[in-house]
Amino acid sequence: MFDSLLRAYAPLFIWISLGIILFRFIPASFSTRLGIVLYWVGVPLQSFMFGRRTELGGETLLIPLVVVEASLLSMGLALLSWWGWQKFNYYNAQELPKQQISLERSLDAGAGAIFQTALQEQHVTRSRFGSFILAAMLGNTGFIGMTLADVLIDPLYLDWAIIYNVSGIITYSLAVFIASYFGQSKTQHPWWNSLRDVLTVPSQWAFFVGLLSQNVELPVIVESGLQAMIWVVFASALLLLGLRLGSIKCWPSLELALIPAMLKVLVIPAMVGLTATCLGLTGEPRLVLVMMAGVPTGLVTLILAEVYDLDRELLIGSITLTLVGVLVILPVWVTWLN
Repeated sequence: MFDSLLRAYAPLFIWISLGIILFRFIPASFSTRLGIVLYWVGVPLQSFMFGRRTELGGETLLIPLVVVEASLLSMGLALLSWWGWQKFNYYNAQELPKQQISLERSLDAGAGAIFQTALQEQHVTRSRFGSFILAAMLGNTGFIGMTLADVLIDPLYLDWAIIYNVSGIITYSLAVFIASYFGQSKTQHPWWNSLRDVLTVPSQWAFFVGLLSQNVELPVIVESGLQAMIWVVFASALLLLGLRLGSIKCWPSLELALIPAMLKVLVIPAMVGLTATCLGLTGEPRLVLVMMAGVPTGLVTLILAEVYDLDRELLIGSITLTLVGVLVILPVWVTWLN
């Protein structure tokens, strides 16, 4: 099992390290441009190819329900955790002189009202709150999840991992709404602008095109070329992470990133495993669901951060912590659940 994990994680360390090294030699604007290209081209390409391979039927119809459960749990627990973190900071601030305390109290009308109640301290920005939620919600099912499944899961159940990944378009659409609402600026904008961004997400349309084109046979050279491009997208996303890691001089957000990281690696997979057990799933199917629910924070969060100007340091901190966390917890999942 150790050799399998080593083969699965080797590309991660190679491309991330390369990004850290290259940061010193390439223009600062390159990472932003790379993130935009991945958003509009790379991720849609991956979604298209997974759509062509997806087959729904039987027990696999339960997988989208599990994905919805994991998404709602992640968002709800992130909101509660953020509220608890804010309360903790607020009570600690009571020990400071009153003239040093300045709280921002505002309620937002419309779709973001529930989120705005948590934004109390003046130094906390909308983008950091949005990034906090995304760090707990979005997992790297497409790259790391599928790589781990290919190595650790019986080929008979590999479709479970594929369906979980493509069902993640539900989570991704919600994540785009959150990123659009909390990103771009610190001021409010109408909720329908965020809804427009969700409806125009290129990857979801690419997935449906792939799903509808399953019976269309592409030339072998085109099919193999598109399949190879998936790994180019994978390497580019890891390179983007390395570039962002190289740009950080300190880690002021690492302490805050620990909260969504623990939710992502420990709490959410445990809840998904409990749900799978209640549904009568055991063995490989349950392991697939738990593993896909507990993969590290998705690299796509960095792409959204580039597009919508979110808190990149918080997201990078969560990605780093969850990568380390999965290395520790994955042998436990395989031994216990299988």
